[in-house]
Amino acid sequence: MTVDLAANTHIPVSERTRQRITWRLMPYLLLLYFFAYVDRTNVSIAALQMKRPLGEGGLAFTDEIIGTGAGIFFLGYFLLEIPGTLIVERWSARKWIARIMISWGIIASLMGFIGTSWLGFASYKNQFYLLRFILGLAEAGFFPGIIVYLSHWFRYEDRARAKSLFTIGIPIATCVGLPISRLIMEKSGSQGWRWVFILEGIPSVILGIITLFYLTDWPQEAKWLPDDEKQWIIGELEKERLAKLSSPKDELWVSVRKAFNRETILLMMIYFFIVTGYYGLTFFIPSITKKMEGTSIKTQTIVAVLPYTLGFIAILINGAHSDRTGERRYHTALPILIGGVAMTFCILSGDSLALVIIFLAIVGIGIHAYLPVFWTWPTRFMAASTAATSIGLINSFGNLGGYVGPKVFGKLSDQYGSYVPGMWFLVICIFIAGLLALLLKNRPPIVSSSAIRTTS
Repeated sequence: MTVDLAANTHIPVSERTRQRITWRLMPYLLLLYFFAYVDRTNVSIAALQMKRPLGEGGLAFTDEIIGTGAGIFFLGYFLLEIPGTLIVERWSARKWIARIMISWGIIASLMGFIGTSWLGFASYKNQFYLLRFILGLAEAGFFPGIIVYLSHWFRYEDRARAKSLFTIGIPIATCVGLPISRLIMEKSGSQGWRWVFILEGIPSVILGIITLFYLTDWPQEAKWLPDDEKQWIIGELEKERLAKLSSPKDELWVSVRKAFNRETILLMMIYFFIVTGYYGLTFFIPSITKKMEGTSIKTQTIVAVLPYTLGFIAILINGAHSDRTGERRYHTALPILIGGVAMTFCILSGDSLALVIIFLAIVGIGIHAYLPVFWTWPTRFMAASTAATSIGLINSFGNLGGYVGPKVFGKLSDQYGSYVPGMWFLVICIFIAGLLALLLKNRPPIVSSSAIRTTS
C-alpha cells in the first residue's frame, strides 16, 4: 500500500517520508501478525469441541492437556528465536518472514488432521503436542524479527507509534478471529474444530508468498521511496547508528556478549511474567465465558472479545502518548499494574456478571497498552546486532511464560474444578511484571542530537 504524496510538496520531507513508510509497511505487517496470532491461539476456540471425544474411541482433551499443548508452542518458539532475529538483521527480513509464514501456515492446517490417517502416528494427545511444538519452531523469530525490521525504517522517537500499529494485531486478531473461528466451528458440525485449523492456516501460506515480492529489506533498496525521502531516512538512521557504535561494524560475538546486560535481563523477567499472565487468560477466556450460565453464545463472544477491543484502543493511545512525551518507564509499568488490579477485582466480583465484564475489560486495557512502549527499550541503548540479539533473548525467554501460564492454569482448573485458583496465579505473575517494570532506568536514549525531540 502506498500514499500519493507527490502533490504535497509543502509537507516537510521528514513528514512525507514517515507517512509514506507507515502506509507502505504497517497495514501489511499488521495483516501478517493478525494471521500469526490467529493460528497461534485458535486452539482456544477449538478446545470447546476438543474436550469431547475427537473421534470414535478418541480421547477427550482435559483443560490440562489443552493448556500443555497450547504452551508447548512456546518451547519450540524459544529454540529458534535468537537465530531468527540475527537473520533478519544480517540477511533478509523479507525472505525470512516469508519462510516463517509459509511453514507455519502448513503446520497450522495440519492441526486439523489430528487423529486421521494423514497423521496416523502416536496418540491424539501426542500428535497435538508434537504439532504445537513444530508450529512454535516454524513461527520462531517472526515477532522479534518484525521489531528488528521496524528499526530499519523508523527512528527511535517514532518507534513506539510504529510498534503500536503493529501490536494492535493481537487484540484485532482476537476481536475478529475469535468470532470467525467460532462461526467456522459451529457451522461445520461436531468436527468443526478441524476446519478451524485447516481454513485459518491457508491464508498464511498465501501471504508468505506475497511477502517475497512486497516487502523491502532496507530503505536504500526501496524503489517506492522518492530520492529525497530515501536519503532523509537513511541519513537519520545512520546518525542514530553512529551515536551508538564506537566502530562501524558490530561483530557477532561482541553483540551476543553485550546483549547480556542489566536492561536485557530485567526486560526478560518482565516479559516472562506478563506473558505467563496474558496467555494463561487468552487460551482459556472462551472456556471461562462459556461457563456463564444463562447467557447466549453471542453474549459470551462479546464478553470474550471486549478486553481485546479496548486493548486495541489502549495500545494506540499509550504508544502515541509515550512518543509525544518521551516517557517510557511509567508507560510500560502502570498499564501492567492496572491490569493486575483489575484482574484481582474480577476474581473478587464472584457471580456478579456485570462487575466481571467491567473488570475483564480493564484487564484487557492494561495487559495490552504496555506493548508498543515495552519494545522500544532494547533499541533505546543498543544498536544493530546487539539490539537484535537482545530482542531475541527477551522474546524467547519471555515467551516461555506462554508455556507456563496455560500449563499451570489448566492443571489448577482440573485439580480444583474451578478457574479461580488459576486466575490468582495469573494475578501474581502480572503484578510481578509490573513491579519489575518500575525498576527500568528512564534515562535518555543514546541517539544523535538531531534525532531527539524529547527525552525521558
